[in-house]
Amino acid sequence: MTRAKHALLQTTRAALAIGALASLAACGGRERPTTELQSAQINTIGVNAFLWRAALDTVSFAPLLSADSSGGVIATDWYANPNNPGERVKLTVTILDQDLRADALRVAASRQVSQGGSWVEAPVQAATVQKLEDIILTKARDLRRKALAS
Repeated sequence: MTRAKHALLQTTRAALAIGALASLAACGGRERPTTELQSAQINTIGVNAFLWRAALDTVSFAPLLSADSSGGVIATDWYANPNNPGERVKLTVTILDQDLRADALRVAASRQVSQGGSWVEAPVQAATVQKLEDIILTKARDLRRKALAS
């Protein structure tokens, strides 16, 4: 297991443990705990935890180069789809805010194609980046909905 993956696993475990302790602490009082999570501001890792988890899950198909939960940056290494080995992509996901909002997320992609035995830069369709952002946001909203329901 790489250092980045190990650090990410430890951060995720710590966040889950803190959440579990907080929910247990709420059980002792007579008042019912509120289910409002401050508009999805879960900040135990420096950025919005729902966006962070959704982004990691979305880019998990590619090898992880680095993951900085404090700064909110996830970078993958080059990934070539086995069905299309003549093309590879590299992704960087940046979480810009602690709120779960569409403008709190940026995805950047680089694409290269193999030409004559070397890799040459190629354009990335804007729709590809937009689709990745939409997938991450949808997953993050689903994670938030599940957290509010429990």
